[in-house]
Amino acid sequence: MRFRPCIDLHNGKVKQIVGSTLSDSDAANLRTNFSSQLSSAHYARMYRQDNLLGGHVIMLGPGNEEAATEALQAWPGGLQVGGGITADNAERWLKRGASHVIITSYVFHDGQLDTGRLHRLCQRIGKERIVLDLSCRWKADGYYVVTDRWQKFTDLQISKNLLKDLEKSCDEFLLHAVDMEGQCMGVDERLIELLAAAEVSKPMTYAGGVTSLKDLQHINSAGKSRMDATVGSALDIFGGSGCTYEEVVAFHNQAS
Repeated sequence: MRFRPCIDLHNGKVKQIVGSTLSDSDAANLRTNFSSQLSSAHYARMYRQDNLLGGHVIMLGPGNEEAATEALQAWPGGLQVGGGITADNAERWLKRGASHVIITSYVFHDGQLDTGRLHRLCQRIGKERIVLDLSCRWKADGYYVVTDRWQKFTDLQISKNLLKDLEKSCDEFLLHAVDMEGQCMGVDERLIELLAAAEVSKPMTYAGGVTSLKDLQHINSAGKSRMDATVGSALDIFGGSGCTYEEVVAFHNQAS
């Protein structure tokens, strides 16, 4: 298991946001847990110093390209980037220093998986540079992929068959438990068990609700040591009190 660090960007600043409150139409209800005075490049350099490969830079809406570029330039090849990535701009982000591009809404839109778009993206940059972000929300009978900053449900239900099919077109999965994002309420055990049971061959990174080292230990155990994890609002570097950055790095070094 590896710790995958994050740099979440909103309006050009490094922030930790409660994912379920992020909306285009209701900015007044946006809940921000933390807003940093430090630059995105500061965090990238810190991750580089500790050799935490495969962290993700996520642009939450417009106004974040400059900050994302600064992070990638601080550690070329060490970070992935997501948020508004398409076949038209993916190569640009790779040239700016991203190891991979993280894809959600471009290939999951209008409630469906657009296999044509996914195929064109694979042709243009190669599947080995693609991370598919499956942002998961519970609805009635299971977890479904949501898009457009977690506001729109697709018809794609998370299952072993779906993951097995999608792994043919990517190098990794990033899986957000959207209802847990930024809440520091603990991880979504039901989703973790579902993901672990799929036994896909590509790396999977779980994100959402990690509160303490016990949560990381649970992900490592329930995920059969095959599932990586990210920690956001609980970390002291993001204003949290659940665990320190140094503790998580030490856990990473021991578990990886």
